Amino acid sequence: MINIIFNKISSLVFALLLSVNLLAQSVSDSSLAFPFSGSQTGGMFMNIPPNFNSSVVYDPMTNTYVVQQKIGALNFGEPKIMSFLDYQKYSQSSLINDYWDLRSKARIGDQNYLQGAVKLFVPGKSFDRIFGGNAVDIRPQGSVELIFGVKINNIENPALPEEQREAVSFDFQEKIQMNVIGKIGDKLKVTANFNTETTFDFENQMKVEYTGYEDEIIKKIEIGNVSLPLNGTLITGSQSLFGLKTQLQFGRTTITGILSQQKSTKSEIEVSGGAQQSEFDIYADQYEANKHYFLSHAFKDQYDDALANLPFINSGINITKLEVWVTNKTGATNETRNIISFLDLGSTDGNIYNTAFCSSNGGIFPDNSEANNMYELIKLRFPNGININDVNNTSLPPLLNGADFEKLERARKLSESEFSFNSQLGYISLNQALNNDEVLAVAFQYTIGNKTYQVGELSSTGPAAPQPLILKLLKGTNFTPSLPNWDLMMKNIYAIGAYQMSRDGFVLDIVYENSEESGALTNYLSEKDEVSIHGKPLIKILNLDRLNQQMDVGSDGVFDFIEGITAKSSNGRIIFPVLEPFGSYLANQFSDPTVADKYSYQILYDSSLTIAQQFPEKNKFKLKGVYQSTSGAEIRLNAMNV
Repeated sequence: MINIIFNKISSLVFALLLSVNLLAQSVSDSSLAFPFSGSQTGGMFMNIPPNFNSSVVYDPMTNTYVVQQKIGALNFGEPKIMSFLDYQKYSQSSLINDYWDLRSKARIGDQNYLQGAVKLFVPGKSFDRIFGGNAVDIRPQGSVELIFGVKINNIENPALPEEQREAVSFDFQEKIQMNVIGKIGDKLKVTANFNTETTFDFENQMKVEYTGYEDEIIKKIEIGNVSLPLNGTLITGSQSLFGLKTQLQFGRTTITGILSQQKSTKSEIEVSGGAQQSEFDIYADQYEANKHYFLSHAFKDQYDDALANLPFINSGINITKLEVWVTNKTGATNETRNIISFLDLGSTDGNIYNTAFCSSNGGIFPDNSEANNMYELIKLRFPNGININDVNNTSLPPLLNGADFEKLERARKLSESEFSFNSQLGYISLNQALNNDEVLAVAFQYTIGNKTYQVGELSSTGPAAPQPLILKLLKGTNFTPSLPNWDLMMKNIYAIGAYQMSRDGFVLDIVYENSEESGALTNYLSEKDEVSIHGKPLIKILNLDRLNQQMDVGSDGVFDFIEGITAKSSNGRIIFPVLEPFGSYLANQFSDPTVADKYSYQILYDSSLTIAQQFPEKNKFKLKGVYQSTSGAEIRLNAMNV
């Protein structure tokens, strides 16, 4: 309504000005400094209203053209009478002016377009033929944010030294959220979505799509995030692909080609009677690293013997108290202490690494005083109490920091919900794997018979802060196979990706990729000369099938599911009752060392996982099976960001 009123007012004003102009022309002595001219528009002059037009009428009697100016249907002004040649020049001049006016508007873009958009016109028939138009339309949206700051943390903790109570750090954050939609002609389309705060990289989408016309050979070309849906049910297509996809048509023949990288995985879950079933398939080198540790070499050495006669556990130990300390990377202030952890603390005879510093006291069980004299020597070196700043290579020769001992300031004690331990076998399991630069130290108390032993100092009975606690070192910053604590890390526990799995319906089998039979999977080793293992299931050879369903001695070909010993149903863990199932234990089942070396994967336990994976010809054992979750109203997908 406002536009209609404005147009009418403009028309009346324009008509009034034209009347004034005609009146001024009728006066022979006009003194106007700026006489009105209809050809002056824009800038300081008013634009011509949209209802202002002109009509051309041909008079065949006189062979002339009559040009009449109009406002709507109202004629105004004197008509112009032109000859044929004059009108031809007038028409040609108008067409040229209109053409250049259109080209000028095309180059500067539409001023009423969306803010931030870029719209260009590229001339040329070749560009139009390839992209189906000359327009380039790009619409970016989003924001970029940079945050600079300084963080100053002041902790008024009297247990900390003065220089450690205040920490200053520089804070820099970059946030980018961008969404671009572009179109070139009718055929090419570009879409991009980028956000620095996304959880996963595949959430950032980018796609360039070229769509040909119906009569063209090239139907579609896609670059970026693509998919390959298939109509059949036997072979399904893949989603979340990143690469190049083309669709071509030759007559009635359609060809679709794709070259891409798959950025997603697909899994199927079968639910029966309220319980879901899933399959697992993992190689021997996929053990859980940096999560499971023996508390002492003495406990490690008796592990195989303790589980040799399942379900009976031949172990007389019972861990009653345990404290676990790790590097504090969370900034927590509660349950923190300065600690000094020693590799040989509580080590028995034969397991002492640095014999130049301490010697055995003859004890056969790990203990601060009975196993060796390290704890006593440390106390003698610091008769007035230990200051953590004074503990170094010079004060404790010939011990080396990073190998023989580690010192940590404000180490964090794990809560009971952050780890679990087996009180009979003497090992701990962390909920979260440690990084390479993190330290793991423990103090524990256990009983054998009626006697109590202790390794390390417990925070409840040890020295008060700020004096550091003396602990047993399980993992240091220099964690390599050359150090004896490398053997404390367990390499016989595997995660199958299950949660709350049920013993009912659980199937586990150990298979071997037989290269002599074109990579066929067999659950036995076909060595006829080895009578003890020929045709015998691997699950039995590796001591995973010793009992029947009633837990009586007698192999039945089924995995012995013993909660807490060979399996943990809460987090889906398979635990071998031997330390090196695919290494020394398997090799000992052969009578011929040459044949044993053919199958044994000993480097998996003697070296780091990175080096062991460089021998794929040894990594041929796999854990395959099916697990079933407990019945319930919830179905676990065992996946994130679905």
